[in-house]
Formats: sequence, structure tokens, C-alpha cells
Amino acid sequence: MGNGASKERRSILIAGAGPAGLTAALELARRGFAPRIVDDGSGPTPAEESRALGVNARTLTLLSPSGVAERIIDAAQSIDRFRFHSGEKTLFELDPRQVSGRFSAIRGLAQGHTERLLMEALASYGIAPEWQTAVVASEIADLQKPEVTLRHPDGGMETVRPDILVGADGAHSVVRKAMGAGFPGEALEAYFYLVDFRYAGPIDTHFGDVSVLDPGMIGRLPVASDVIRYISTLEDFESRIVHPAVVAERIWASQFRVHFRHVEPMAKGNVFLAGDAAHIHSPAGARGMNLGIEDACWLAWLIAEGREQEYSALRIPAVKQVLKQTYGLTRLITMTNPLAIAARNLFAPLLLRFGPARRTLLRSIAGYDTPRPPWIDWAE
Repeated sequence: MGNGASKERRSILIAGAGPAGLTAALELARRGFAPRIVDDGSGPTPAEESRALGVNARTLTLLSPSGVAERIIDAAQSIDRFRFHSGEKTLFELDPRQVSGRFSAIRGLAQGHTERLLMEALASYGIAPEWQTAVVASEIADLQKPEVTLRHPDGGMETVRPDILVGADGAHSVVRKAMGAGFPGEALEAYFYLVDFRYAGPIDTHFGDVSVLDPGMIGRLPVASDVIRYISTLEDFESRIVHPAVVAERIWASQFRVHFRHVEPMAKGNVFLAGDAAHIHSPAGARGMNLGIEDACWLAWLIAEGREQEYSALRIPAVKQVLKQTYGLTRLITMTNPLAIAARNLFAPLLLRFGPARRTLLRSIAGYDTPRPPWIDWAE
């Protein structure tokens, strides 16, 4: 690449205005670029329909230079402990505040709220997502000089030829398909079910809880000061919930099947994939949104350095590691074999009594088990 000025004149189109796309746009904007970001939806994710909840310490580190981290901390629910139990027996507890570094391992905030905070920061650079604007490319003939068609809300079509195209357009990514990339992997047999309840009375939202029911599980996570999310592998789980106060509203419920998929490589020519467009996995460990934000920050930095062709090689190891970990965690909480369940309930507490095992698990929850961002000089 040439000098910095020539980099800043490069045109960049980002498809998808979810957490990964918005982060990519923000990180590029604060480095002097003027990316264009489009999305075929009508606006950010509704807070009451946000699947992603956890914001980990790695994400807060990455979003600190833009000022978004402090806004997330102000808005998020602090999680002071995680409890894992089987019936009345506590298997183990973790304190997310005990992780080394500037931030607690994880906080609770609905994805839609995180997206709005990213949009506010992006607006300070004069950039806003173009909603209801869809990428309709069927095939990108020249990946070095990508050409795609945009369909605008009024039905008008526009052909664009950005220097760099970023596909952050979700699990059904149009950009991924247009660049001719597959999405290999597998789907687990188990379904996950979730529901959000708003409570009328005061509740404690400063802890997370996983109850293993042998077989099956029910997890509890804070969404807001008066809202709790329950997630389970059991279809009838709502009848098993012990509510902490009078229910004011059943806000939202959903179900989904867990897939483990990733694309390799994550880039071809000048077309790059980030977030769910590049990898999807179980919600176990709360890594999905955070890993996508991490992709976006690395890509923006590499583009600014003129090193974007290194992106896939740098990100694939981290993606594979997180998929492997979440696969293992998911298998632990979805197992049905009685002997395997008994072994888990016996050995997990024994293992986590040891400091190194607890620190390893906390660093994983914090997202500190992937490479440190070299452009941020903070110890973890």
C-alpha cells in the first residue's frame, strides 16, 4: 500500500449493521476512513428481541478507544457471580470480577442496546447505516475489484464498486454466497428455548445461574434491572422456572437449533467476512457477538495498516478455538447419558477447585484466550 492518505481515500462498503458491521464502521471512521454501511432491515435489533446478551472484557478493551466501552458499562448489568448447581447441590461458583485486567469478565446488556451505543458513536463521525438497503449480488465476478448491486427502499437499484467489501450480514450472508464461499459445519440435535420476563417487584440482577436438571438445563441471565432471561434445552422449561417476584410481562420467547459452522478462508481478494457471516456457534460461553466485534476491530486495524490480506490467517485460529470451546461447553450441558452426567457433576467441581482451572475458565469467559490486539497497549 501507499501512504496513509491513499488508504483513507479507499472506498469501503459494509453490508450489515449489526454489532460486527457497526463496529467495523466505527473503527474505520476513527482511523480516518468514511465507510458506507447498508442493511436490509428497518433498524437496529429491538432490545426485547436480542439473542446476544453478554459483553465480555475483550470487547470492552476493544471498544475503549472509541469511548463505547464506558457507555456499555454505564448501561449494562454487572454480573458479580455465576452459580452452577444440580438440584440443591452447588457444583461451583465463579466471580467474574476476579479476572485480571481492567474489566470484569462479562456484563449483561441486550444486543439492541449495544447496537444503539455503537450507532451513537458512529454518528459523531457523520456516518449512519442506510436501512432497508439490500445487497442483491448473485456472484462477484472479480473478487479483487468487487461489484455489487444495492436495492434501495424505493425499489431503485444501484451498482457499486468499492475498493473493499465487508460482509457482516449474518448467518445467511449474501456477501458470503456471492464470493462463492461455503459454510461447512454441523447442527446439533438439541434445540435451545428462551424467554424474557419483566418483573413487577425488586429483583437481584447481579448474578447468572445455571441449573442442570439431569438431563437438560435452565440458565438465568440478567437483561435489565427488571428483566431476566431464561434459556433451556427443555421445551417445557417455563413450568419449572422459580420466579423471583411477580411477573409483570412475558416479553419475548424464541427457540433455535444450534449450528457450528465457519467459513475458511474468511476473505477472498478484497472481500472480507466478519461476525455471523463467517462463523456461528452455540450461545454457551456468550462468545458469538463478542467474537464478531473482535473480527471487526482486527479487520479495521489491518485495513488502516494496509495489511488486510493477513486478516483471514490471523482470525481463523481464534475462530476455531472459540468454536471448539463452545462445542465442548454445549455438549456438557446437553448430555443425556446418566453415567456421563454423573461424571460431569463429580469432576467439574473437583477440577474447578484449583486456581489454574478457574483462571482458565474466567479468561475464556472474558475473551482473553484469543490474541491480544496489538494496537491497544493495556495489560490483561
